[in-house]
Amino acid sequence: MVEAREPGGPAHVPVLLDRVLEILAPSLVGPGAVVVDATLGLGGHSEALLQAHPDLRLVGLDRDPEALRRSELRLAPFADRTSLVHAVYHELPDVLADLGIARINGVLFDLGVSSMQLDLEERGFSYAQDAPLDMRMNPADPLTAERVVNEYPVPELARVLRVYGEERFATRVAQAIDRRRKQGRLQSSAELAELVRDAIPAATRRTGGHPAKRTFQALRIEVNGELASVDEAVPAALQALAVTGRIVVLAYHSLEDRIVKRALADLAEDRTPVGLPVPLAEAGPQLRLLTRGSEKATPAEIETNPRAASVRLRAAERIRDAA
Repeated sequence: MVEAREPGGPAHVPVLLDRVLEILAPSLVGPGAVVVDATLGLGGHSEALLQAHPDLRLVGLDRDPEALRRSELRLAPFADRTSLVHAVYHELPDVLADLGIARINGVLFDLGVSSMQLDLEERGFSYAQDAPLDMRMNPADPLTAERVVNEYPVPELARVLRVYGEERFATRVAQAIDRRRKQGRLQSSAELAELVRDAIPAATRRTGGHPAKRTFQALRIEVNGELASVDEAVPAALQALAVTGRIVVLAYHSLEDRIVKRALADLAEDRTPVGLPVPLAEAGPQLRLLTRGSEKATPAEIETNPRAASVRLRAAERIRDAA
């Protein structure tokens, strides 16, 4: 979930906005249509959807209370058509039940960390700024990056870095962290970034951006339980989609994109038993994939918003209910 700050003002431009609007539009034209922005952030996608569809009802979820506060201000002109809820996206079924909504017509996931969270230095998400090691999307959650780096055993810390950060030198980094924390708790994001840089072989440091980016990604995912939430949330959202309803997911690294790809492909498969002369309607695909593989941002958008360089968009339409 990355949004670029517009020069000279506080407004934000969501990633792949025009494409998201284009894909979701056919499912939102009917009366009483409901769309869920499962990762509300600063409300940029939601604002555009509400502007484009005057009768649309929007349900917005975010685990970050500061994001909710800011998006509530941004979406104030549409307050009579919005329900903004403090929740993690895997809690979508409970949110819809509480609101008395049985089926939805569209759902958007803009995964990952938002520009607001990166820009607020005190949140500790960015290796480019010195801040306390926090990285919680919901500041009320108990687990922080500071606890992970100081309290996880070396093998577990290495596993987090290797699996969630795809860090080739996970054990070296974990051992370097362990040596440092024996001198006292490691609490500074800048110190951690420097420590990681020094732990990575010099030849590797010369390519691929800042050497600490994989470690910071891994810690953020661990602190916020992101992959487990995505793994639960996407199937739940698909189950809530009405026939002709559409889902759009923006992912920013291969781990979450792989989860999304698997969830969509699973319901887009024809499960008619091999050998039958005709397809069985009740075994046919529930989804129609709307993208060939994943779509990327254009060079023009990446130039305007470098944070969009890693985005991968996948989308699908529900074509029948589960049997």
